[in-house]
Amino acid sequence: MEPPRPLRPILVVEDDADSRIMLGMILAMQGYRTVAATNGAEALEIARAQQPCLILLDLMMPVMSGEDFRKAQLADARLKEIPVILLSARHDGAAKAHDLAVLGCIRKPVDFNEVLAQVATHCRPF
Repeated sequence: MEPPRPLRPILVVEDDADSRIMLGMILAMQGYRTVAATNGAEALEIARAQQPCLILLDLMMPVMSGEDFRKAQLADARLKEIPVILLSARHDGAAKAHDLAVLGCIRKPVDFNEVLAQVATHCRPF
């Protein structure tokens, strides 16, 4: 009998190293597998290779913003169905979430309980 296969990872896209590491640790403590990117361009490469179950996406990043990542994601048939939750300190985060057709926006600084609650509705730990 083959052992159970781990579910797809959660992709954390965040340019702030402390935030990225903390999100990864909190999710790992709950049994989730994560992969991380520091900008939208890196996230596209990882998403294509890993096919994550969910993307936690910062909006304001160097190289490629979260908004530009989302536009590229929606244009890619292999990636467009992957759900996204924004992470943003912007006052218009909820409106931006609506504009970008994502699941929602978690305001920074993030409440880790809110992150875990949102993640639990879209991914299961392995």
